[in-house]
Amino acid sequence: MNKILLSVCLAVSTFYTMNSAYAIDAKYRAKLERSGCTQVSELQGCDVNKSKAENSKAGFGTDKRIISNTYAGKWIAKNSNSEQTVSNILVDNKENVWVNGQKVKSKRSDGGLIFKKGFISYKLEGDPTQQDKSYWTDSDAKTSGPIVRK
Repeated sequence: MNKILLSVCLAVSTFYTMNSAYAIDAKYRAKLERSGCTQVSELQGCDVNKSKAENSKAGFGTDKRIISNTYAGKWIAKNSNSEQTVSNILVDNKENVWVNGQKVKSKRSDGGLIFKKGFISYKLEGDPTQQDKSYWTDSDAKTSGPIVRK
């Protein structure tokens, strides 16, 4: 009998301990929602007593208009020997790609955006610190060169 009673008491106390450890107070949750903060951003300085707009001005939260794609923009593929322009590349925020005014299919692979037009394959590096490593390769002429942001 004592073993059963002890097991029940242990199970009940474990249940209450586990549930209370993960609970967020309803008032605190409402403050988080109103302020646009998360528990992590609050630790970084986001003020739960301010509005979303005030915290956004302070640099917290996500303003979807500010977020852009790292590939977005104008790029120029140049010949490494002659510095002549091989292609003009345009990438929008949805990763739609145009090469010399013609839309081409693109895909993310190996840390970059890869696309092809004719015999020329292009790779744009997604990491802003590695964008100087973007390149193109012509499989027919066996030439290659850098791609730079315009």
